[in-house]
Amino acid sequence: MEWGLEKQVFTTELVVSELVTNAIRYGRPPIRLRLIRDRALICEVSDFSSTAPHLRRARALDEGGRGLFLVAQLAQRWGTRLEVHGKTIWAEQGLSDD
Repeated sequence: MEWGLEKQVFTTELVVSELVTNAIRYGRPPIRLRLIRDRALICEVSDFSSTAPHLRRARALDEGGRGLFLVAQLAQRWGTRLEVHGKTIWAEQGLSDD
C-alpha cells in the first residue's frame, strides 16, 4: 500500500525506534506497533506494563534518556493511554499537503 509519506520517513523511523526501544527496555511483552494514517500519521506502541513513561532532560554526558524528549520535539502531539492490559504510547505527525 502506498501512503505517500516520503517526507515523513526519517521522522517516523526515529519516532518508532525510540518508542519501541522504550517498550523493550521498560515495558512488558507483548509489544505491539501500529501506524495509522488518517488526518495525521499516528504511531502507537503498546506493551503490558502499566508504568507511564516520564519525559526527562538528559545531561550532556548521559548516554541515554533522550528518547521521549526527541519524540516530543518531532511529534505534533504525543501521550500515553492506560488500558486494561498495560499502556499505549502514541505520537502524531502532520501530513504534508504537497
